[in-house]
Amino acid sequence: MKHLTTPLNDIPWVRHGFFTRQGGASDGIYGSLNCGPGSSDDPAHVVEHRARIARALDVAPDCVLTPRQVHSDKVFYIDRPVSYADMPQVDALVTDKPGLAVGILTADCAPVLFASASKKIVGAAHAGWKGALNGVLESTIAEMEKRGADRNDIVAALGPCIGPQSYEVSDDFKAPFLVQDAGNGAFFRPASKPGHLIFDLPAYVRARLEKAGVHVLHDVRQDTFSDEGSYFSYRRSCHRKEADYGRQMSIISIRSDAG
Repeated sequence: MKHLTTPLNDIPWVRHGFFTRQGGASDGIYGSLNCGPGSSDDPAHVVEHRARIARALDVAPDCVLTPRQVHSDKVFYIDRPVSYADMPQVDALVTDKPGLAVGILTADCAPVLFASASKKIVGAAHAGWKGALNGVLESTIAEMEKRGADRNDIVAALGPCIGPQSYEVSDDFKAPFLVQDAGNGAFFRPASKPGHLIFDLPAYVRARLEKAGVHVLHDVRQDTFSDEGSYFSYRRSCHRKEADYGRQMSIISIRSDAG
């Protein structure tokens, strides 16, 4: 089972990982480590995959917590295990409880993991274009502050997402970004197809984080669309007219031995 880590792990009480699609039991379009309960994969496989991630982070299986994502700016503070069915419809989780692992599921959207460098507080945010535009990253930081974190020492890591060469959009996609800030035009460039643009989602996410006061950001710089062997991609599945797609997990926890 393969996953990427960043210098977030240099914070003594933090464990985290950006898990790839490798190392699971599913096959076909879900091959192999699909972690999405919302997919049409065999539910037993999804449960097993999430249990494997729990073991990798040294937490109990019921402490792997992911929200029911809806591309919003909403964040939820969680302090106990909650089943996926009972999870709120939000796009970020924050916790200060050792032994809980908060994560999000993606298949092109940007996963962002957060940790305070001085307080035992962590968070995970699902930053697709809509969530990022509407402020999910800032909402996550604000919730961490509410729990005692200092914005100036929050460190973030940006995981695998659709890369700056791969995200082709229609011309009108740019409109709400320009309404928000004319400077957002810098994240778009012409595509080879007439009437289309290329949107640099990771650069936009990095800029939002920096503007929010997060000055230490680790970016794994992995493109989910182009690296089929490592990552699920919603856009790639759409191009192939596949019926569904798998989801990879990005997750962070406060070590259970952190006290």
